[in-house]
Amino acid sequence: MHRFLSATLAILFATTLAASASTIRLKDVVEFDGVRGNDLVGYGLIVGLDGSGDGIRNSPFTEEIMSNILERLGVNVTGEQFRPKNVAAVFVTATLPPFARTGSKIDVTVSAIGDAKSLLGGTLIMTPLTAPDGEIYAVAQGTLIAGGATAAGDGAAVTQGVPTAGVIPSGARIEREIEFDFASLKTIRLALREPDFTTAQRVETAINAEFRRGVARMLDAGTVQLDIAATRTPSPAHALGIVENLLITPERKARVVVDQRSGTIVMGEDVRISRVAVSQGNLTLRIQEEPLVVQPNPFTDGTSVVVPRTQAAIQEEPGIGLAEIDDGTSLSEVIAGLNALGVSPRDMIDILKSIKAAGALHAEFVVH
Repeated sequence: MHRFLSATLAILFATTLAASASTIRLKDVVEFDGVRGNDLVGYGLIVGLDGSGDGIRNSPFTEEIMSNILERLGVNVTGEQFRPKNVAAVFVTATLPPFARTGSKIDVTVSAIGDAKSLLGGTLIMTPLTAPDGEIYAVAQGTLIAGGATAAGDGAAVTQGVPTAGVIPSGARIEREIEFDFASLKTIRLALREPDFTTAQRVETAINAEFRRGVARMLDAGTVQLDIAATRTPSPAHALGIVENLLITPERKARVVVDQRSGTIVMGEDVRISRVAVSQGNLTLRIQEEPLVVQPNPFTDGTSVVVPRTQAAIQEEPGIGLAEIDDGTSLSEVIAGLNALGVSPRDMIDILKSIKAAGALHAEFVVH
């Protein structure tokens, strides 16, 4: 019974989606042009590890950055030989959110770049984070929270998760703001996350109904332009505060998504199948070698001989006989019928591929 669980859950999920075609807020459908985050990256050092850091001989850049930090702190290490095992070189990444202000804190992700075994319990030393323009926009520092564990002995080792990467919640403080005069914008473009002409037209209609005709204009399947001055609001922020809460019903393409590893099948409500006949069966070929050793007669000069013995068999397991699917049948009905016949999810995926190849499945077919 459990082998049909994935397909059954997929059918229930698709049925629920079809039954609840409700309206969605505009903020969950579009992105506002110019209102986005910016990527930051830095190169730093983790200290305080329990002997699981970089091997300095294999990671010379770790020794270099550690020397630079000690020099800045007034410790002269020129010509000294040190081989600590409790430090590790890391890359620090973060995203500077839109409208972030100086003094605000953001989360950072820390990843080892050397041969460190684990970053558990480590502390990130003050690391500047730069943007593609080369300017420093934030400084990160704090105790790392790693998402894994490792244990090792003389003869074996076990690792769970990824102990060489982790996060520091609120681990970076913003030191510089990105200059963006949002209040002076005259027009703003709304970019649809999934471009569609029907959805874009509905966005245009909803905005014009809220303000007045001509405020919004659809440019293409993925863009709607909003005239801020025509909204008669005090500022662009006030206009977007109204626009992002408008409700629309987005249009979805007919799509079937299958995951071959787990046997999951997810489909939209608009998927249709033309008239087609399906026949499916499983063919199994078994070959088994059982060599036979023949011994010579007693008191003779003969030698033992290995005689090959091969058993070969072809077995065709019962599958689906010739079944005919009527024109206009929904895919959820087909999956439900196959599931009732005891067809495994993986066989269902093969059948759907064949139906798509025959040109009878009218939907985008996505395989993961």
